Amino acid sequence: MREYPLSRVFQLLEPGPTVLLTTAQAGCANVMTMSWLMMMEFEPPLLACLVSSSNHSFTALTATRQCVIAIPPASLAPTVVDVGNCSGAKVDKFTAFGLTVLPASQVGAPLLGECFANLECRVADDTLVGKYNLFILEVVQAWCDSSWPGLLSSDPERVLPKTIHHNGDGTFRVSGETLNLKDHMVKWPECL
Repeated sequence: MREYPLSRVFQLLEPGPTVLLTTAQAGCANVMTMSWLMMMEFEPPLLACLVSSSNHSFTALTATRQCVIAIPPASLAPTVVDVGNCSGAKVDKFTAFGLTVLPASQVGAPLLGECFANLECRVADDTLVGKYNLFILEVVQAWCDSSWPGLLSSDPERVLPKTIHHNGDGTFRVSGETLNLKDHMVKWPECL
């Protein structure tokens, strides 16, 4: 083993996928690129995400306690990066990048038509926001694009959309081969 720079540890752990987070406040919607998120619980679905206080979306998420996590396919990667390279305080990103805004059913933030899944979320816990900018979100409604039937299938050979995963240095990995290890998952036999 060799020493590894502490400043690059995040590049080893970056789980992906890179997503788009939408917010809306006082009739003004915004979208940002985000790669720092993780699942925390299954039912109800809880996830944690980091939104920097210097980010334009932080104010809306803090005030409204609502957002949408939109999961883009790998084919949208250049747009996802472009969205992350500008501020919603200065640019209407939906218009600038041709993103299709769709109404959500449970929150004020919009869904994105180009994304294969959209998760409507409410802030469930904000106790770590002041210290770490870490929001705990509960998914209150989930949507998937019906043109991807594999999303609803339990068939191990189903075709799923490819996602992008940020390496933390401006490069991305694209999801690839699926390993079917269900026969090893003895802790959860109902999944077999």
